[in-house]
Amino acid sequence: MHYSKTAGGVVVNQRDEVLVVNQGGVHWSLPKGHIEPGEDAIVAARREIGEESGIDDLIFIKELGAYARFRMNWDGSDNLAEHKEIVVFLFRTTQVDLNPRDPDNPSAKWVAVQEVANILTHPSDKEFFLSIIDQL
Repeated sequence: MHYSKTAGGVVVNQRDEVLVVNQGGVHWSLPKGHIEPGEDAIVAARREIGEESGIDDLIFIKELGAYARFRMNWDGSDNLAEHKEIVVFLFRTTQVDLNPRDPDNPSAKWVAVQEVANILTHPSDKEFFLSIIDQL
């Protein structure tokens, strides 16, 4: 089994909406991705958010915590070959327009805080989001 470290963020705009991104045209998640060699988690989170949404103007608020889960297959099942540790940071932004640059994540959207857990595909993503919702 491969173990990977990833980083991402909960990005909140001025209307108190949360950024969610589409993976492969199939699944919805918070923006996140692998930490590159020599890269800090916060730097990786900023890079991944920019690639997956076009949002580069990020104001760091705090670290929200971390959780672990398996990578998700395109059919929604767990890929037991890769276990991911995901570190999540809270950011605010004044940017509104979304322009994903990563072809593997073709779209992104702003969602009301109360709707985010309903949109996230992976159960562990939903569980983590619900555990930190009062910190937004």
